[in-house]
Amino acid sequence: MPRLALAGGLLLFVIVVLGAGAPLFTHWGSTQIDFSAIDTPPGVHGHLLGSDMNGMDVWARTLYGTRIDLGLAAASVAIALVVGGVLGGLIGYVGGWVDELGMRLMDIIQSFPAFVLALVVAALLGRGLVDLTAVLAFVSAPSYVRVMRSEVRSTREHGYVEAARSAGESSGSILFRHVIPNSLRPLLVIAPLNCGWSILTLAGLSFLGLGVELPTAEWGAMISGGSDDLVRNHWWPSVVPGIALFLSVLAFNLLGEGFLDERSRANPQ
Repeated sequence: MPRLALAGGLLLFVIVVLGAGAPLFTHWGSTQIDFSAIDTPPGVHGHLLGSDMNGMDVWARTLYGTRIDLGLAAASVAIALVVGGVLGGLIGYVGGWVDELGMRLMDIIQSFPAFVLALVVAALLGRGLVDLTAVLAFVSAPSYVRVMRSEVRSTREHGYVEAARSAGESSGSILFRHVIPNSLRPLLVIAPLNCGWSILTLAGLSFLGLGVELPTAEWGAMISGGSDDLVRNHWWPSVVPGIALFLSVLAFNLLGEGFLDERSRANPQ
């Protein structure tokens, strides 16, 4: 495994363990209020990384926020990969006017900046977790459609596909049993990079008030809620989740870049 992918994988493993095992690393709940410790600095009144202006533990909320940010990012990328992979496979395999129509639709969707499109769709759908997952999946799917379509157009010309046709297999069987499974690798390579983008987008939506609502523990909402405290030099409510956001995106980017390097070496031009 490339060093970049190994470093990203190890960092991501630590983050996932901290988030999944949050109750083991803190005795505070994600929305539990300590009325004796309002906006206290790190290390005071038993709050490892301080508390926010509502008396909630910053370390605990950052840990529990891992579940929201990484969970929604992973779910949205999985949905986008499946939906985009199937659509791209159909478009690339059928070709003709289906290919032309599908690609023009993808051109229309991708003509908008991704974050702006996410803002618009989030404003239309709402701020629920399911709605936000759908928003992230919708914005990410076109890239998978394009990659899969390109791979399928190449894969459908291979000898084993012709052999399957000669054996009397139906077009649907050939597509889903042979063509799509053998075209998935590039999609799996770019998925970690899209996970990082999805985490940033979710945090951006929450920061602007179109994502997860407080008091739910989510990094973007925490950064937004603590931004006013920065002028009073109370950095911990926003800086701590900001560091968690940075490290998570870094982990996914290292993982994705490592996979891309490995693919480049395996398939030199």
